[in-house]
Order: sequence, then structure tokens, then C-alpha cells
Amino acid sequence: MSIRLPTWVWIGAIALSCVAGMVNVVGFLGFEHQAVSHMTGTTSQLGMALAQRDWRVVGHLWGLLIAFCLGAMLSGMIVQDSTLQLGRRYGVVLTLESLLLLAAIPLFKEQQIWGALAAAMACGLQNAMATTFSGAVVRTTHLSGMFTDLGIGLGHLLRGLPLPIRRLTLSGLIVSGFLAGGILGAWLFLRWGYDALLAPALLTGCTGLGYMLFQQWRRWRAH
Repeated sequence: MSIRLPTWVWIGAIALSCVAGMVNVVGFLGFEHQAVSHMTGTTSQLGMALAQRDWRVVGHLWGLLIAFCLGAMLSGMIVQDSTLQLGRRYGVVLTLESLLLLAAIPLFKEQQIWGALAAAMACGLQNAMATTFSGAVVRTTHLSGMFTDLGIGLGHLLRGLPLPIRRLTLSGLIVSGFLAGGILGAWLFLRWGYDALLAPALLTGCTGLGYMLFQQWRRWRAH
């Protein structure tokens, strides 16, 4: 199925996947060496920790899962829709994500698990915000669906079937954005440590505040 997405969706998906790549790398390189942008590996680790009866690790992993879900729940309460559309409260969500990332920095520096929880909640907020548009699933904090779409496209190509070019392009750009974010996040972490989270925090914060100001200007112009 051919999916037509407005330009702002393409730009937003790439930028947010880059943000998630940066945040996730900082989580991996940090003291807990824990992914915070996707919960598949975390759930597997939880299973292992339960089998080994490592209750300290169980508590940390459950905390990450709950924090991610709370972020998604909060986003659902704010945006109140599953379809990407200008005029929604994306600015509020992005600003909250920025504040959570800023809060995570001192907590990470103190080697507190709360830093990872704040980062995971920020990723949950972001992933729930970028959901569905005209049948295109837009996920920016994990790549399993994107690689699945790419694989399906290759299968269609080998069968001589029509290719969903726009969907495959979107998947490829999200993968590339996440990878670029990972590279940038690792580079910043090696130089700044946990202050590397300032980059995604400033990006989401400035975008969120700018979006809210833009919406206020549109309302003012409409009156």
C-alpha cells in the first residue's frame, strides 16, 4: 500500500529516531549498561533475573518496564489520539521528554537507577506520541518493525510484487536516524559523560517549545 506522509512527519520521524539512538546509547554505556528505548531485551533480562532469583535486578528491570509504560500512558492522556495530525499537543509531550532527560543527567551521575527510569519514561512518551498516520506505523525508539518492513519489501522484490516505496523509504530513514543518533551519542558520552543527554534534551525541548509557540501564533492569527 502506498502511503503519503506530509513532510513534517518524515522530518519528525528521523529527528526523533536520532534522539532515541542517543538516549539508548547513553543508557548502554552508563553504569547499568541498560537499554532504555525499547523493552524487548529488558523483558528477556527480566526472565533471566527471575529464573536466577536476582531480586535486585528484577526490581530494576520491572522499574524500567513500568517507567516506559507510564511515559506512553502520559503521552496517550495528553495527545488523546492515535493519528498524527498537526494541532495535537506534541509540543507538551516533547517538552516533558526534555525535562525527563534533563532530570536523568544528575541521577545518572549519582549512579541512581532513577536516571535510567527517567530516560525510559522519556522514550515511552516519545514512542507513544509518534504512532500511526494513514496506515503507516511510525515507531522511533526501536527498529524491529522497521527491519521487518524492509525484509518484507525485499521479499516482494524477489517475487516481482509492487513495492511500497514510501513505507520502505521511511523505514530506512528511521533506521539511519537511530544509527546516526547512536554514533553521535557514543561520541558525546566519551567526551561529556552523562552530559551527552543535554543534546537530545535541548533538541526535544526547543522543538516542543517552538511547536507550542507556533500553535499559539496560529490561534492568534485565526482570531
